Amino acid sequence: MKAKSQSEPLWLASVLLALAGAVDSAYLAFLKFTGTVAACSDIGDCEAVNNSKYAEIGGIPLALLGLLGYLAILAFLILETRFPSWRDSLHLGVFGFTLAGTIYSVYLTYIEIFVLHAVCPYCVVSAVVMLLLFVISIVRLRKLGFDN
Repeated sequence: MKAKSQSEPLWLASVLLALAGAVDSAYLAFLKFTGTVAACSDIGDCEAVNNSKYAEIGGIPLALLGLLGYLAILAFLILETRFPSWRDSLHLGVFGFTLAGTIYSVYLTYIEIFVLHAVCPYCVVSAVVMLLLFVISIVRLRKLGFDN
């Protein structure tokens, strides 16, 4: 028998988005670690963004931190189905991760546009995915009655 979380369309959408974000971040981390040129073609300047001083914190690539964030969100979502008694806390965890991720994505998008004058489409995808995860987490929290 499926746990209630798994049958919710918003839960499934969150899982799929977290997977998409993880794949996107894994690709960017791969580029950073290997020095490989991104497949951006004529739609952006991934190299300028991914090789800027803003692409790391303390020597750790942001793409790796993003990957870890998406994997944490995915873990929280999966744990919801295994530990129903933790569901509310796990929802709040997803909300917290996506809130932090969205705020940081806004900052990074500002850096791309106004400081670097270069946009990485993979970074934009990650920002949009995180924003969507954040919005879904709010809707899911409201369904649990956290809006009172």
